[in-house]
Parts: sequence; structure tokens; C-alpha cells
Amino acid sequence: MMRIDVLTLFPEMFEPVIGGSIMKRAREKGLVSINLHQLRDYAFDKHRVVDDYPYGGGAGMVMKAEPIVLAIEAILASAKAEGCEQSRVILLSPGGKLLKQDLVSSYSTLNHAVLICGHYEGIDERAVQLMVDEEVSIGDYVLTGGELPALVWIDSVVRLIPGVLGSDESVNEESFCEDGLLEYPHYTRPREFRGLRVPDVLVSGDHKAVKRWRRGTSLVRTFRKRPDLLENYSFSKEDVKSLAMIDDGKEVLEWKSSRTLK
Repeated sequence: MMRIDVLTLFPEMFEPVIGGSIMKRAREKGLVSINLHQLRDYAFDKHRVVDDYPYGGGAGMVMKAEPIVLAIEAILASAKAEGCEQSRVILLSPGGKLLKQDLVSSYSTLNHAVLICGHYEGIDERAVQLMVDEEVSIGDYVLTGGELPALVWIDSVVRLIPGVLGSDESVNEESFCEDGLLEYPHYTRPREFRGLRVPDVLVSGDHKAVKRWRRGTSLVRTFRKRPDLLENYSFSKEDVKSLAMIDDGKEVLEWKSSRTLK
């Protein structure tokens, strides 16, 4: 079982998400435990203050080091008592490494993770130096706090824990999970909707043709939406065959040829 501890000023933001759908089932199955910790519980002054004015001046407030360090020390001690020998302390921060699928996959094998949700202008650098193993960002933009990034981290990671989704195939065929490509288009009943029909190959019963169609449309979709993902991609012979059966695949093959010539 993976243990996840979240240090936050707003624990109420988490329950609506982790208490429903896949997260709820994962917890009920005992595949993950998610513990929410109110940072103010580790501020021992009269008013439980967790922030202060920054040295050197400037706008905004900075989260104090002491409550964060005390909280994480208590969490790590509790985790160790439960048998978690290796813990990873992660700060959700705009300056961290970008949370991509390969990083998500590596996190899904962790035994224990501590997520720190920053607020205000950030946290005292000494708390980072003393306790944080790594910083993670979900994108190049600024949010009010680290709670939403923490929820993104939890959702993306927990669903990869074996047994959570119930089917390894569901995970392997998702976007970014197979050679870093976007996933192929999906269809369901009815066969025709407002003049748009399900591609014939998907109802042909020819599993090999379906597989090639899906691979080809995956490559085309990646080319259309995220061409950057194909910059270092090596096209296989099967990829070329798959693209040959897709109308728009010719454009991808021409693009591939132009890149090869360069």
C-alpha cells in the first residue's frame, strides 16, 4: 500500500476529490492511504500563525519554516513506525520539475510520499533545504496555492498503482503511456450520430486492422496536437504500415521523410 501525507492550510479542498470515484475505491481496497494534515496544528503560538513578513521587504507573506519542519518530522516518524523506510518529501512549486507521465510512473512505485502545499509568496527556504527532496510543477502558470497541484499529483499517481483501475491494459493504452504518444480516438453506440459514422474498421472484426488503425490515428493525433512529442520519436516499420492505412497518415509520413532528409 502507498501512503500519501498532505501538508496543507486547506484540507477541506481534498475530500470532495479523494472521497469519490477511483480515489475512493483505491482507499477502500487498501491500495492507498491519504492523510491530510492541517499545517496550523504545528504552529504552537497563541494564534497558530504560519506566515510572517519576508526579510528584506517586499509584497506578501512567507510561510514560516518551523511549522513545516515540525509537521514533516512528525509525519516521517509516524510513517517509519508503520514500516515506511523510504519516504519522498515533495514540494508543489512553479520552480519544480514538470510533472510528466514518466515522472508520474516513477512516483507510483513509492511506498510513501509527503506533499507540501505552499501558499502566499512561498515558503521559508530553510524548510526546503532541511526537508524537501524535490520540487514538482504541473505547468508554467501561477496558482493561489499548492492544493490543486497536489490533487493532480495524487490523481495521476494513484491511478497507476496496480489494482486501482482493475485493468493494466487501460493504463498501457492511455495517452503518453505508449511511446509517449497521444491516445487514439474512441467511439461507442450509436453507429451513426448526426451524420458522423464510426469508422468501418472498428466494426470489421479484424483485430489486426483495428490495432493498426489505432496506432495510425494515435500518430496522426499526436502530429496534429502535439508535434513536439514526435521530434525524437523513432518510427517503426509497423508505424509506417499503420499510417499508410489512414488518410491523414500521408502527411505524417511526408513530415517524417522531411525530418529524415535534414
